[in-house]
Amino acid sequence: MLRVATGLASGPMPTADLAASAVSQAMRRLDMTVANSVLLFLTSEFGHDPLPAIRSAAKAASCTQVMGCSAPGIFTQEDWVLDTPAAAAMVFGGNVRLAINETLGDDALLFTLTAPHAINTNWLSNPGKRFGGVAGDALGRGPFSVWQNAKGMVTGFTEAALLGVEASVSASHGLHIAGRPQLITCSQSHHLSTLDGNLALESLRHAFPETDPLPLHLLMAVYADSPDAISRGEYSIASLVSGNENDGTVTLSNVLSEGQYLAWAIRDVESAQSDLKHTIEKSREELRSPPEFGLMFSCLGRGPYFYDGLDRDLMLVKKQFPDMPFIGFYGNGEIAPMRGENILLQYSAVLALFSKANDGSF
Repeated sequence: MLRVATGLASGPMPTADLAASAVSQAMRRLDMTVANSVLLFLTSEFGHDPLPAIRSAAKAASCTQVMGCSAPGIFTQEDWVLDTPAAAAMVFGGNVRLAINETLGDDALLFTLTAPHAINTNWLSNPGKRFGGVAGDALGRGPFSVWQNAKGMVTGFTEAALLGVEASVSASHGLHIAGRPQLITCSQSHHLSTLDGNLALESLRHAFPETDPLPLHLLMAVYADSPDAISRGEYSIASLVSGNENDGTVTLSNVLSEGQYLAWAIRDVESAQSDLKHTIEKSREELRSPPEFGLMFSCLGRGPYFYDGLDRDLMLVKKQFPDMPFIGFYGNGEIAPMRGENILLQYSAVLALFSKANDGSF
């Protein structure tokens, strides 16, 4: 039996009582006195010293297996919180628990949290399929922003499997692709020079002829090894840093290679909602039984700031699963297994749905 519930508490000050309150709410909903594991997210206001709140959560759950991170904003199925001290907790009981530092198979699905400074290809490409988010104290003040076993992780990252469940993980980019994929004919480091032999900046302007000036904060480059891969949605994403009038190049957040294909895209509300709905349906179909809880990791640039003060992503998940507990945060990046590797995403939402495992294992 899966026993999972959430709690959310906010207040004027980042006190340890908020963490205890969030955990206690979840414990009462399960009528439980001892939890198997706790997932605890704290807002950035806790960044200067999160340890008292972590310990308070562990005491309320009578459990030292507390894992989580700080983030600019957090949410559960009840509500979202930004710019206010808050704690969100998901409590696990019954047959489900977080498995931290346990030996698992190379194909295990691993829930992963990392601070921005700890991201590297070494652990990201280690055996295992990883999903989760990039945490962080927005002001960079605290000694750590990721924790496990009720203690801070100075390494800056942690990961765990969820045992006793079956899972489906999908990522939603929410992009509207403008025009056809084009061959990258000249690229130097982060500077994209030409596409199909034409200046990159002119190609970008041609894709959005009615937009002046170009809204670089909404524009993205999607790229893959073939046009068909882009058409299937099997692409990587790069943010636009600048358009350079002096030489007609476009500076991107990622290094692209000549011979790859690129299409320009824009983030818009309608595409984001349509793509997330498709993502939810895909994840639900992959499970053999209805989901009983979920985890969601959304870019800070995609939540209420993107939806004019509402989080329509959360509203859509709640509409699809009215009684399902879920928890997550707005972070600085999202992690998902895609195309056989673990990918660090931007401006995306990663959704993980969980149902009871038929064999009682993950």
